[in-house]
Amino acid sequence: MSASEITPADIRILKELQRSGRITNQDLADKVGMATSPCWRRVKHLEESGVITGYQANIDRQKIKLGILAFIRVKIDSHSEEESQHFEKQMGALKPVIACYAVAGDADFLLQVVSEDLDTFSTFAMSVLRRLPGIKEMQTTFVLREVKPLDYLPLDQMRRST
Repeated sequence: MSASEITPADIRILKELQRSGRITNQDLADKVGMATSPCWRRVKHLEESGVITGYQANIDRQKIKLGILAFIRVKIDSHSEEESQHFEKQMGALKPVIACYAVAGDADFLLQVVSEDLDTFSTFAMSVLRRLPGIKEMQTTFVLREVKPLDYLPLDQMRRST
C-alpha cells in the first residue's frame, strides 16, 4: 500500500490507534465515524499491507531502570554491501541497541542505546560494541533530557502530501 492509497478514513483510524492500540473496534469505529464492519476491514487491510506493523505498550524507560539514553555515531571500515549487512545483523542482536539507522553524513550508522547507568553503558560500549569487527570510529552523545520523544507519527502532514 502506497501513501497515495491511504484514504482520509485510514488516517483517522491510524491516528486513533496511535493514541490507543487497545481500543475496541466498536470504540474505534465510533471515534472515526464509521460502522464497525467497514472499520474492522480497514484495520485488517492496514495490517495486511504492512502499514500497521504491530501493537505495543509505551514504557517509561526510567521506571524500569534504564536511565541512560545515548546516541552513538558509528563509522565502519568498509562501505561494501556485505560489510554493512554484517554490521546491521550484529546490531539486531544487541539488546541495548533499541534502534539503528544507516545515515548519510560524517557517520555510517546512528545507534540509539539504553542502559541502566554509566558503568553498564561503559561496559557495553567498550567491551561489546567497540570490539565488534569493522568499527572504525564511535562517538557517543548522551541524552540529558527528552524534550520531545517519539510519540506519534505526524499523520496530518501525510494528508497534505497525498
